[in-house]
Amino acid sequence: MKVDELTEYGMPEKYVVKLKEEKISELYPPQAEVIKKGLFKKRNLILSLPTASGKTLIATIAMIHNLLEKRQSKVVYIAPLVALASEKYQYFKNFFGKDFKVAISVGDLDSSDPWLADYDIICVTTEKLDSLLRHNVAWVNKIGLIIVDEIHVLNDSSRGPTLEILLTKLRRIVPNAQILGLSATINNAGELAKWLNATLVSSNFRPIKLYEGVFFDSKIQFDEKEGYVLNNSEDQENAIVENTLDMNKQALIFTSTRKNAESLAEKLCKTVSLKLKYEERSQLKSLANDIEHVLEYPTQQCKKIAKCIRSGVAFHHAGLLSEQKKLIENNFRNGLIKIIVATPTLSMGVNLPAFRVIIRDAKRYHPGFGAIYIPVLEYKQFVGRAGRPSYDKFGESILLAKSEDEARDLIQHYIYGQLEDITSKLALEPVLRMHTLSLIASEFCNSEEEIFEFFSKTFYAFHYGDIELVKGKIYDIIEQLLEWKLIKKSGNKINATRIGKRVSELYIDPLTAHKFLEALNFRKDRQIEEFSFLQLISNTLEMKPLLSVRDSEIVNIEQIILQRSRQILQDIPEEYDFEFENFLESIKTASMLESWINEATEDQILTKFKVTPGELYNKLQIVDWLMYSLYELALLSGHKELLRPLRKLRIRLKYGIREELIPLVKLKGIGRTRARRLFNKGLDSLEKLEKISLERLSEIIGVKIANEIKNQLENKTEKLKEKQITLKKF
Repeated sequence: MKVDELTEYGMPEKYVVKLKEEKISELYPPQAEVIKKGLFKKRNLILSLPTASGKTLIATIAMIHNLLEKRQSKVVYIAPLVALASEKYQYFKNFFGKDFKVAISVGDLDSSDPWLADYDIICVTTEKLDSLLRHNVAWVNKIGLIIVDEIHVLNDSSRGPTLEILLTKLRRIVPNAQILGLSATINNAGELAKWLNATLVSSNFRPIKLYEGVFFDSKIQFDEKEGYVLNNSEDQENAIVENTLDMNKQALIFTSTRKNAESLAEKLCKTVSLKLKYEERSQLKSLANDIEHVLEYPTQQCKKIAKCIRSGVAFHHAGLLSEQKKLIENNFRNGLIKIIVATPTLSMGVNLPAFRVIIRDAKRYHPGFGAIYIPVLEYKQFVGRAGRPSYDKFGESILLAKSEDEARDLIQHYIYGQLEDITSKLALEPVLRMHTLSLIASEFCNSEEEIFEFFSKTFYAFHYGDIELVKGKIYDIIEQLLEWKLIKKSGNKINATRIGKRVSELYIDPLTAHKFLEALNFRKDRQIEEFSFLQLISNTLEMKPLLSVRDSEIVNIEQIILQRSRQILQDIPEEYDFEFENFLESIKTASMLESWINEATEDQILTKFKVTPGELYNKLQIVDWLMYSLYELALLSGHKELLRPLRKLRIRLKYGIREELIPLVKLKGIGRTRARRLFNKGLDSLEKLEKISLERLSEIIGVKIANEIKNQLENKTEKLKEKQITLKKF
């Protein structure tokens, strides 16, 4: 089907022109099939298609039709990751320009974001939209199209249950809204389509042909085409990388752990460096400097990644800072970085294709089970990155084998193997607990019967045929919530208490809220210090995984417990108790946070606690949310004397500062390092900063920042004068 034919379905000519500007003149077969199967007839559709088969274009066409048909309707685009939501937001914003207002909302889970009511297309993460529903936003009723990207995430135990609950809620709130589910190829896509009353469009079509192969004994063998014989059979990774670069191509290499990703990236540096052009070396040197100095004081990891970048190689995992990851991704796309060695986190999210995808580790270690083959679905996510439209005529994926038997097993298991079914993960108790309270607090359900009726509409019930397995758990959860006074019962009617409703809005586990409320009462017999709150928030499900405790550290941590037992806001478990190991981990995690607020650098944290900057800042985001929630619960439960210390501690955790620097970090552009520099020069207050000359201030923190500070202080003084003049009138 030619894109010009879309005008026959009501698409304005200007959008056809835009598609042609993006070098789209003809629809792929599955795209044409989607249109023929009812995209413009408001039918629910599930697209089970390989990566790079044009699902985003289908979503865009659906948006145009929906928004033009009903000018007051809205489109929500649900993505599982912030990075993916951001990428789609930028694309839709550029494509639609001023025709439709495009927004992104992925942050504050305790905000209803009322400004979203003025937007036509809203890109959100699953958790954010679920949070908006908990806040009862009115514009949800205007949703005409729901696009669910990576809908196979239903299979993920951490993200899947929230998506399942969200879709079940949306089908009840806006039953006439069209649902468009976008997915990689999945085995039981038909079952998923039936659950959503949708038409299935399934295809193995790829615009770029993918050849899947295995490397063993110096040979890369493919089933459908001739392979390669490589020179260096002793070093598989370097041999494949050298072959890739000789073809003037790029590769993604997937490993099982961060440590493996880093060590392999370092190992490949010499091979890649020899293939670089002179001008590329200069550009990589500049890029490496930018990546190394994302932090004012680079960590050992920053120096390690910078060293790799200079050779045209990068590692990519959750331990990197987001700015570092963006620089790596952008410079891989433009061809400057030749090889990325990544953990599985890169397989889902931003669009980052390569000519070759190499799976070095087809097995992953699981505690108690040992090394186990990764799921076929995950393998397909990896290899879906192979082949770049408009760059390559085909793509290649290569599994590395250590023996002939393993090579045979890998071929059978992955290349010819069957995909696993997607199954619901809704039966997990923490998930049920959180969403049961949410259903009651948002008045979706006001009785046990209504709760069971709601769960009977979930994918879990559809897949297993009933909800008997979860019924008993829900009964127990309701009893727990009653005992914790988060809900109340009157006859058959169930309602959330004031605190219960707030807990639901705060988007924390009711068990976490219960622990917080218990600790606030427990404190009467305790000596309250910052460490008290740090251990309290560390000992929550939201903070997991906590820092693991090595055998050599146990004596030291037990010494901390002995010395600070009166600061801990819970009963300390005995060594033989089930929760003792988790308690030790909470103490270590709290100690790391305490080091942070006492101004330990990122490198010191990395050296002492083995926590990378990326991990640290990810944890600090969760910590900030938990501190905010603790503050809100302290306020609601009448512990007003704790509000000031909690506010101070939250600021200290955000910036990683001692208490004396709090006044200084209120200024834009002043972080922990500059604040300490100013304080050490005797500039410990805003008043002193107002009095010091610009020249002297510039000597301490630089001309640009000094000017910014002086401008901020002048604006503050002007506003104060205006306020005083206004008050005098009265």
